[in-house]
This record gives sequence, C-alpha cells and structure tokens, in this order.
Amino acid sequence: MSTRNIVAIDLGASSGRVMLAQWQPAEQRMVLREVRRFVNQRRYQAGYDCWDLDSLEDEIRAGLAQLETEGVAIDSIGIDTWGVDLVLLDAQGERVGAAVSYRDPRTQGVMQQAIQQWGVAALYRKTGIQFLPFNTLYQLRALHQQQPDWVAQVKHALLIPDYFHYRLTGNLHWEYTNATTTQLLNLHSGEWDRELLAWAGVNASWFGNIQPPGQTVGHWRSPQGRDVPVIAVATHDTASAVLATPLEHDHAAYLCSGTWSLMGFESLQPYTDAAALRANVTNEGGAEGYRVLKNIMGLWLLQRVCTELAIDDLPALVSEAQQQPACRWLINPNASRFINPDNMVAEIQNACAEQGMPVPQSAAALARCIFDSLALLYRHTLQELGQLRGAAFSQLHVVGGGCQNRFLNQLTADACGVPVLAGPVEASTLGNVGCQLMAVAALADVPALRQAIRQNFPLETFTPQSGSTFDACQVRFAALCQPMKELAYDKAD
Repeated sequence: MSTRNIVAIDLGASSGRVMLAQWQPAEQRMVLREVRRFVNQRRYQAGYDCWDLDSLEDEIRAGLAQLETEGVAIDSIGIDTWGVDLVLLDAQGERVGAAVSYRDPRTQGVMQQAIQQWGVAALYRKTGIQFLPFNTLYQLRALHQQQPDWVAQVKHALLIPDYFHYRLTGNLHWEYTNATTTQLLNLHSGEWDRELLAWAGVNASWFGNIQPPGQTVGHWRSPQGRDVPVIAVATHDTASAVLATPLEHDHAAYLCSGTWSLMGFESLQPYTDAAALRANVTNEGGAEGYRVLKNIMGLWLLQRVCTELAIDDLPALVSEAQQQPACRWLINPNASRFINPDNMVAEIQNACAEQGMPVPQSAAALARCIFDSLALLYRHTLQELGQLRGAAFSQLHVVGGGCQNRFLNQLTADACGVPVLAGPVEASTLGNVGCQLMAVAALADVPALRQAIRQNFPLETFTPQSGSTFDACQVRFAALCQPMKELAYDKAD
C-alpha cells in the first residue's frame, strides 16, 4: 500500500498551520511536517473586533500551492478551527459585513436577556451547552439588534471552517461538531432549534442540514488542475484534538491546552441534570458521542502579558516564574474581565489588589500568578467533573501547544494529585488527519487512530510531587470561583 499524503489545515485563535501528514499503512507510521505557519491576527473593522478571513485564505492557498510545487500528490484536505464564530453570505455567495470575533464586546448583556426570557434550566435542557457570553446564540441576537442592515442581506450563515470549505469547493456545508458549539442545536433532535433562532431574530433558512464528520464536501481544484477531495473532519479544533488524545481508560480525562484550556471526558450520553447545570459544563459533539467539558481561559492570559511586555523568550520567562513563590498571587482565570481587557497586565494586578493579595509587578510574577491559578482551576474543574460522573479521575492527558510547558504540566500534576501525560503537541492536526484517514477507510476506527498516535508520538509523564502547597491555598482559590452570578441559579423557570 502506498503512502497517503493528507493535508490538515489547523486554524487556532492566534495562529494557523498548513500541515502535511504522510501515512505509511504497512508500517503504521505517520510523519508530520509543517508546510506553512502564519499569524491569525484580529483587526478592527466596521466598529468591531474581526477576523481577517482574506489573509487566512491567502495563507491556506499558499500552503496548498507550495505542496503542489514540491510535487506532493495530495490525497485529501481537512480544516479545523475555533468555534462559535460566523460568516454571513448573501444570495450571490459574497460576504455580508465583517467576520466579528467572539472577543468583541457586542454581546455584552445579551446572555442575560436570554436567561431572563428562557430561564437557565430551560435553556440548558434545550442545548446542554455551557453558558458563555460569546456563544453564537448571543452573537446572532446582537447582530439582529445592532446590524439590521446586515441581516436584511443574509442568505446563508456558515461557521468558520465551513466558510473555508465553501471557499475551496464552492459547496455549502454545516458540520456537526462545530455546530454544537453555537448553543443553537437542540440536544434532543440534533437539529437547529427554530425557537432559539427566532429569539435571536434570524431566519432558520440561513442554516442547512447538519452533517456528521467524515463527509466529502467537494473538491479543491489545484493550480495544476487536480481535483482533491475536501473532507469535513471534526471541524471544531477541540473535537479533533480529543479524537487524537490517546486516552488509556475510562478514568482518564483530557485537557486541550492552548489559547483556551478545555477539560473534560468522553461520554456516549450528555449530562444535563441539575448538577451539570450548576457546574456549567458543556455537551459538545465529538466524532463519537459527546465531549463533556468546561472551557477555561487558558494561556490567552500569558499570550497577552507577553505581547504587552514585549516578551519573546518564553522559555526564559517560564524558568524565571519557576523561581517565584508558589500561590502568592491568585486570580480566577475564567472571570469575564479577562476575555479581552484593554490591558491584561493591569487587569491581573487589579484583580489581585481587589482580593487583598500582593500585586504581581514583574513579568515572572505575572506568569507565576497565571500558572498557579490555572493549575488550581484545573484541580477545581477535574474534581467537579469527577463528582458529576460519580467517579474520580486517575489520569489527565494534556495535549496541544500548552503541553510543551513542562513547568505548568508539573504544577497541574501537583495540584490535581494525578499523573499527567503530556502529548501529542499537534493533537488537533492529528485528529484532523485521523478523521480523513477513517473517512477513506485507511484507519478502521478511533482506537486504531489512538494506537497509531501512541506508536508515533511518545508521551511524557509527570508524577504528583509530595509537599505541594496547593492544598493549603485551595480554599482561598475556591472563593474566587463561585458560579457566575449572571446565571441566577435560583431563578424560577
């Protein structure tokens, strides 16, 4: 059997890559190569914080053209991206308005409008999705309220990966795993919820039938005239990353660590009872079953601090942070104030001061504050998820770019009190590739994919160290992590 050349286009909220995976089935060998890496930088447009879709498309096409120039015969292409954000198209297939980012403040207060009308429990029963102020449901309501001139022109609404499917193939498609991030899918029917779409003020005809991952959307015509299949993989990057996480048993949880941290477990059934609502967990679609998880702000905080302080030597910063005292400065990384503040350094310092804590002044102190706070939030979340499913976790798999931070991995093991297995780094890319291979029957199933990943991408284990200081500060940290007041859990439905 010959080598398959699989292209994975992996777009994150801060960067993107065109990756080539060469799969040699006889040896069960997989080799990854980064073909092109580029920055995904938001820009201010039409009064909003927006994605530069044209730049991203140019980079994608440049990466594909480079492979063809090299003489690589591409067998298929898959795209995964972040969730919730939309692109609007008119009847001619042209963009309407700007591609507004979830970090734009236009949705401020909209989630509270939904809760006031629907009630927390009723809305959660409908969708099973975590309450986050930037969910697509609230973006569409904000669009209806603020941009009626855009609404009047719209014929179709596509999520980000499906927009790039459209640009490469000319075909419209709505893939399941990313669609589940919107808080617009009815958990029971698996279809767009027309009542929620009506509340948001948009026409249900904007959205087509939802398709499971693994479908061929169409073909990309290469500059040399080859028609290459474009396969809709598990297009939400977390869904692809979880697919590629080599979980060893039922008591292993995953943590996708990057700009966002997403911690959860796999389940064939969703969790939507009162305990799940109190924990504010989300039931997003996976390639198989559900990803029961929680969104955690993640390394976005560190990225912003490094940008603001012009720090480009991250390993040196991590080393300096390691020398700082443990748990001297703590914040709740999930507080809404950290979604997109004007100045992240000042926001962290103000949060510490408001809690009567010392104020971190140096870059190393700010980094240590972020690392300790994330480790404690990981502990809090892992315990919460264990209580939800009625069984504690005995292992945590950390995947994605953040798993390269060995210091944070060790802090996570110490805080959570379970072994942490780190790797693979390119989890979303590998899940993207694996979904393509399964779609063409080059791999049998998910266990076969995970076995191939274990064989080709070794993991590193971090064992909890005794004498951790995290137990002593758990109570102090827990006070920072009370359920969001805007959810009004005691509200009658």
